[in-house]
Amino acid sequence: MGTTSQSTRVLILGSGVLARELLEVMTRRSECGLVPVGLIEESEHTEAIGKGCPVLGRIETIRSAILEARPDRIVVALATKNGLGDCHGLLEETLFRGIEVQDGEQLYERLTGQLSLETLSSHSLLFPEAFRQSRLHDGIARSLSLVLASIGLLVLAPLMLILPLLIRLDSPGPALFRQVRMGAGCQPFTLLKYRTMSEEVEVKSVWAADNADRITRVGKWLRKYRLDELPQFINVLRGDMNIVGPRPHPASNYEMYVLVSRNTALCGEAIPYYSLRSMVRPGITGWAQVKYRYANNLEEEMEKLRFDLYYVKYRSFWLDMKILLETVQVVLKGSGQEAGRDSEIGVLSTGKANRYRHVK
Repeated sequence: MGTTSQSTRVLILGSGVLARELLEVMTRRSECGLVPVGLIEESEHTEAIGKGCPVLGRIETIRSAILEARPDRIVVALATKNGLGDCHGLLEETLFRGIEVQDGEQLYERLTGQLSLETLSSHSLLFPEAFRQSRLHDGIARSLSLVLASIGLLVLAPLMLILPLLIRLDSPGPALFRQVRMGAGCQPFTLLKYRTMSEEVEVKSVWAADNADRITRVGKWLRKYRLDELPQFINVLRGDMNIVGPRPHPASNYEMYVLVSRNTALCGEAIPYYSLRSMVRPGITGWAQVKYRYANNLEEEMEKLRFDLYYVKYRSFWLDMKILLETVQVVLKGSGQEAGRDSEIGVLSTGKANRYRHVK
């Protein structure tokens, strides 16, 4: 495997899910400058992970592996923290040779902008300071949200008076769509949107792609430029939402999402993903919305959860600004319909489709 003078030779310590995910990312994204030159197994029954990366032995033979691979960096991506065992050989080689050692989870998060749900554990969530409540960020985010929502309502008031007329002229039914969503602290609230779908007794499924034929002519235009989200400025002023944050899920989906996400972890623990997600107010736009497409199945919904938890862990004023700038680009390009949108369809906790309702 050839490298350039600017490439960093990486030895991956581990052979589980996280190691495979890191190897895939490094191989796919050559621009990151990380070149995997070898992998150290952590068990005798490791599955071959391919990608042209040679397996250089077990943790017990770390010294010879370092001599053979000559890495600039060792990435620790073990399935368990206890997998290091007696790490004297690793310590001596890295200290005397000046080899950088990096945590695999942190590297994966930096390269992808998302968290690896499979490798999270209660132990790893207990200590990082990044998941702690940030009163400074919460105060700044709330103040910014109130200012932007107030300006938005004042500037866009004429448009927000015209849009309901266009919606009702285009299709029968109320102009506003109301749905109970889960907010901060898992507290329910009523989310407001402009209606973009025709009202029907039955829906094909809970996924928007299966109900694309129900999107009205005006609805397509509203979705394209995200104008259907404008009434949520009222939710912001009410205190239900911020401008930036994870999109709120329908309350009827909550139990199902909790069950599916907790079964994602490979550590055998029931990880409280949704307790983490609800640490912040939900938002009109978010990290998952600018980085991922609309979810059309549970697997894709869990993929969006990875981005949501990344935002909760690393939230800051500068990350909020980045999300706002990327949202403006999405709106100006008119690609809102293809971006990470949420649906006007709910699903019961039993898993059956539930007709969305417009509360008058």
